[in-house]
Amino acid sequence: MTDPSPAALAASLTTLLDVEEIDVDLFRGARQPGGEGRVFGGQVIAQALQAAQRSTGGDRVAHSLHAYFMRPGHEHHPIVFRVVRDFEGRSFATRRVIATQRGQPILNMACSFQRPEEGLAHQDAMPVVPPPEELADEQVMREAMAAQLPPAARAVLLRPRPIEVRPVSPRSWIDPGRGDPVQHLWFRLCAPIVDDPAMHRAVLAYASDLGLLGTGMIPHGVGWLHPKMQVASLDHSLWLHEPFRADEWLLYAMHSPWAGHARDFNRGSIFTQDGRLVASVAQEGLIRLRD
Repeated sequence: MTDPSPAALAASLTTLLDVEEIDVDLFRGARQPGGEGRVFGGQVIAQALQAAQRSTGGDRVAHSLHAYFMRPGHEHHPIVFRVVRDFEGRSFATRRVIATQRGQPILNMACSFQRPEEGLAHQDAMPVVPPPEELADEQVMREAMAAQLPPAARAVLLRPRPIEVRPVSPRSWIDPGRGDPVQHLWFRLCAPIVDDPAMHRAVLAYASDLGLLGTGMIPHGVGWLHPKMQVASLDHSLWLHEPFRADEWLLYAMHSPWAGHARDFNRGSIFTQDGRLVASVAQEGLIRLRD
C-alpha cells in the first residue's frame, strides 16, 4: 500500500481536529484513523482548544491555554470534551475544558480569549539558523535509520505524519549522544489548508508538543528509544501572540533550563520565517530512568 499524499495527510489532520458538537458545550473528538497505543498529547490539546473555540462566539481569539495531562488516552477510542464557560467579559472570556475517555478524565485545560486590540509591542529576535530549504526532511532520516530498529519501534517511526519537520541539528534515535539542552526545528503542515484561523491555531497547538519534551534529555545522552526510559507530558502551556499560517514554515526554538526528580522543564518560541514571534510554549514532563 502506498503512503498517503501530503494533501491527504493534511486533510486527515484537519478532520481529526474538527471536533463534533453533540450537545451544548459538549464535543466529541474523533480517534486517529488506524491509530494504535497512546494518544499523542498534541492531539488532545488541539481538540480541546477547538472545543473551547467552538463555544466562544463573536470576535474573541484564543491567546493562551494551560493543560494538565492526568491519564494517557488510547487511540482505539474517541475523546469527549465538556466546556465550562467560566467568564464572559467585554474584552476577555475564559473556558475550562475537561477531556474524558471511557468515563475517565484524561486532560483538564483552561483557555483564555481576547477581543483583538492594539497596544505596546516588542519581541525577542529569532535565532539565526539555516532556512528550511537547506535542511533535510526528518522523515527521510527516519527511513534511513528504520532498518536498525526493532519492528515495533520501526512501525511508530515510519508512520506517515501530517507535520513536516526539518531539524537544524538532527539527533540519532539509536545513539543520540550528549549536547546542550537546545533544539531548533522548522515545521509546517505538509499541504495547504483553508484560511480558517481557528484551525491554524489548532494545528499549531498539535505541533507544539513535537520535540519539546525531548530537549531535556539531550544533556543526558538518552532518547525515546532508550530501553529504561519512561516519558510522558505532565502539563503544557501555549500562548498565541500573533496571526500565522500553520501550513507555512515556522521555526520552533526550544530550551530546557532545568531537569531533576524525574521531571524536566522546557520552553519554546515559535517564529514565522520572516522573524515574527507568534507563539510561546512551556511544558514539564516525566523523564524517568527505570531500574
